[in-house]
Amino acid sequence: MLKAEGIYKRYGQKEVLKGVEILIEKASLVSIVGASGAGKSTLLHILGTLDTPDSGTIFLQEKAIHTLKGNALADFRNRHMGFIFQFHHLLPEFSVLENICIPAWIAGTSKTKAKQDALTLMKVLAISDLSDKKPGQLSGGEQQRTAIARALINKPDIVFADEPTGNLDSNNAREMQQLFLDLRNQFGQTFLIVTHNEELAGICDRKLTMKDGLIIH
Repeated sequence: MLKAEGIYKRYGQKEVLKGVEILIEKASLVSIVGASGAGKSTLLHILGTLDTPDSGTIFLQEKAIHTLKGNALADFRNRHMGFIFQFHHLLPEFSVLENICIPAWIAGTSKTKAKQDALTLMKVLAISDLSDKKPGQLSGGEQQRTAIARALINKPDIVFADEPTGNLDSNNAREMQQLFLDLRNQFGQTFLIVTHNEELAGICDRKLTMKDGLIIH
């Protein structure tokens, strides 16, 4: 599904990534753990094309995404990747349904089809009754489920998640962990998750440990 080799990244004098290699298989749940400053989020952002490496290659479904630029890169990212962050980045002026539909609208999906797909996801994620609510009216767990639905609306090849349970209480965090497993099992969804949550890391198919800019285990 995803293959990256020789990923280097430097910010000023600090070398954050030192030649990282990673291989992610389809329909797998993979976590990246390690101390703060190990390079986890930087790697996730580079693999998700939100940042660029100084050197290295990245292939998603055999597409050389490190060669894409501008609109071609933005279009590929929107159609093939989903993102879940610790802070949900939901647009406050839009309803839950509209927030979920936005990536589909950007991809050119008709409003009717986008709405149908969004309602299907909302049912799976148990937020069907929140359709008309604004993000400010939701609990933390409800906001995160909305963000997950938004990440899945275009049926991405892979979902990148950066500390997805970081803002949740223990009960909501466990529900989120089970949700990732269910989505992997039901839909064959691939996830790459950066987390400090050892319980979440422990349920993944693989746990990668980063230290000083390299995957060491």
